[in-house]
Amino acid sequence: MRRGDIESRGGKPPAYAADERDRHWISWLVPLFVVANIAVFVVEMYLNDCPRLIRDGYFSSDGGQGNCVGRFLGRFSFQPLSENPLFGPSSSTLEKMGALNWNKVVHDHQGWRLITCIWLHAGLIHLIANMLSLILIGVRLEQHFGFVRIGIIYLLSGFGGSILSSLFIRNSISVGASGALFGLLGAMLSELITNWSIYTNKAAALLTLLIITAINLVVGILPHVDNFAHIGGFLTGFLLGFVLLPRPQFGWLERHNLPPSVRVDSKFKAYQYVMWVVSVALLVAGFTVGLVLLFRGVNAYDRCHWCRYLSCVPTSKWNCD
Repeated sequence: MRRGDIESRGGKPPAYAADERDRHWISWLVPLFVVANIAVFVVEMYLNDCPRLIRDGYFSSDGGQGNCVGRFLGRFSFQPLSENPLFGPSSSTLEKMGALNWNKVVHDHQGWRLITCIWLHAGLIHLIANMLSLILIGVRLEQHFGFVRIGIIYLLSGFGGSILSSLFIRNSISVGASGALFGLLGAMLSELITNWSIYTNKAAALLTLLIITAINLVVGILPHVDNFAHIGGFLTGFLLGFVLLPRPQFGWLERHNLPPSVRVDSKFKAYQYVMWVVSVALLVAGFTVGLVLLFRGVNAYDRCHWCRYLSCVPTSKWNCD
């Protein structure tokens, strides 16, 4: 969504005016998140130390003696592909570093895993895919809306994704920033809806955003992909967008000193107030109910038997179990 597409009451500003000024606004929080995720992955591989696991009699999940991948990397070499095809550490290393694990969250009272898991990645492929998405989505959003709001959306969406994931997934660990990334997509959608009148090419922008989201959610029904984290993050970000991004274009226009003809009323519309109140209420209720159910050990599948198909659809090619 280009901010140069903003409509005014007296006409349309030239697109290049917004784009040219955009270059002077540097995103720093999103790149910092990227660096932090990369640093954590380096620590993962350092602590994993695949050659040491082999020396200590490590056996891969297929029952055979494992061979580290990229042994020239020394202790940074990857686990055998039979165990981790994403070129990463062992599941035990991820668990030690804070991967989301229902049993440890509920029975061992390690609620901090709901946060730490979003900074861990299962492998190099997983990390690269998520960081490219974060750069493509997050940098532009931070330039337009500021680091505070985007940072809040990112972190709370990751937290919301972790809660929903924990309610459904008990027998495996979960890691990754996907829930937070889906939260940014959800916030983009709600911002487009709440400021619908100021955009040109509305249908194209909405259709593009919906297609991108749908494709990612469809990918989430494949085995070993935590689609509940995606869904929880998206819903959290969608509601946060109504709360934190009700009139982002007003502050953006002021900061860029665009011509007086480009005016946007700073007062919220009635529907924006309504969406703000409804979203806050749903967020508070959702987080409260989700955390209460989680720490009571409730299995969400008992209340929604068909929900298992939201995360994995069994076919002749794979078994979701």
